[in-house]
Amino acid sequence: MNTKSSDFLEIERKFLVEELPVLADAIRVSISQGYLTETEDSVELRLRRADDARILTLKSGWGMTRKERNVALEPAQFDLLWPETEGRRLQKDRWIGPLPGGLRFELDIYHGALAPLRVVEVEFASEQEARRFVPPAWFGAEVTDDARYGNRVLVTAGLPEGE
Repeated sequence: MNTKSSDFLEIERKFLVEELPVLADAIRVSISQGYLTETEDSVELRLRRADDARILTLKSGWGMTRKERNVALEPAQFDLLWPETEGRRLQKDRWIGPLPGGLRFELDIYHGALAPLRVVEVEFASEQEARRFVPPAWFGAEVTDDARYGNRVLVTAGLPEGE
């Protein structure tokens, strides 16, 4: 199989959400997420249970464009690694819904120590498309380049001041 490194790029923008939109056309996924790497590590290695799916994700870089690789895990593999994430876990509900132009939003509503944080992300096919995107009125301040809103930072440092 011939794959290019660009096949593994994630291009997304991230925004805070003050007021929730109508979610009638969205689906909800319950997510438990834990990190195998520390905040200061150069790459992010994450375990995620999203409903019945279990995924190991490797991410590198930060900001709008990052490299990302996902590997599906069997439940026994996930369960073997999950204890290593102790102290670096979060819980959230993700609402996935449509946006104009064939895009979709992923609205994360955090639980526990990270409540009442709400963040919405939109993924794009290209950086040009991402830059042209005009967020709907219910999107709040953009935090794409604010490292404090990365999930790995949130689980170790907590909510940014003022949240």
